[in-house]
Amino acid sequence: MRSTPKILIHLIAINVIFFIGTQFSYDLSNDLLSLHYFENDKFVFHQVLSHMFMHGSTWHLFFNMFALWMFGSPLVQMWGNNKFLFFYFSSGIGAAIIQLLAYYLNINSVTNDLLANGVTSEEIKNLLISGSYNTGIIEFVSEKRLSSMYYDFNSVMVGASGAIYGIVVAFAFLFPNSKLMLLIPPVPIKAKYLVPLLILGDLFFGFTSASIGNIAHFAHIGGAITGFLMMWYWKRNQFNRNRWN
Repeated sequence: MRSTPKILIHLIAINVIFFIGTQFSYDLSNDLLSLHYFENDKFVFHQVLSHMFMHGSTWHLFFNMFALWMFGSPLVQMWGNNKFLFFYFSSGIGAAIIQLLAYYLNINSVTNDLLANGVTSEEIKNLLISGSYNTGIIEFVSEKRLSSMYYDFNSVMVGASGAIYGIVVAFAFLFPNSKLMLLIPPVPIKAKYLVPLLILGDLFFGFTSASIGNIAHFAHIGGAITGFLMMWYWKRNQFNRNRWN
């Protein structure tokens, strides 16, 4: 990491320290630092930021930190530390907001259907907390929708992936013709083509049940959207030519 900007070394080190710490205090750190749904009793406002330093596995941490190093290094060199940090955390916060919004829309949709069919607010609250419900409910709201409602309300989001998506979008915005090597299949592809493919993949998996693993696809989309809007605004106002010292 000889040529790696110090700010990235610091970010990577903090993420590693958080990950090691969670191995000794998983339940406590998970409750306090991971991002919970905003109507859940475990939600605390700082989780919108702190979840970015939490990771679910060694591989999750490795791939995020590798991407941060790979795509973040040229951005830090071009922008400087302060501008990069502002962009990075803004993308991560934008990712969290979009993911929470996706949860809200799903929970609100199912809640309205339940209320319209005579289910009381107390019964809905019990369903959200315990996951139990009167089986007669499935006559007008499918078991799949009820499960998704319960899952979203009790979901726990961790990782810097949303912020990383913003960084990847910025890289593609500034270096569109840079060729990146895919893992599967192992072929090179220009950044300006790879990023739209990644986002389309997240849109597909986010709106279907075909997702592989427990992945917050709308957080990826939120980070990408936030990153794109910031890059568009900065380009429009010539901010990309300035370093923030």
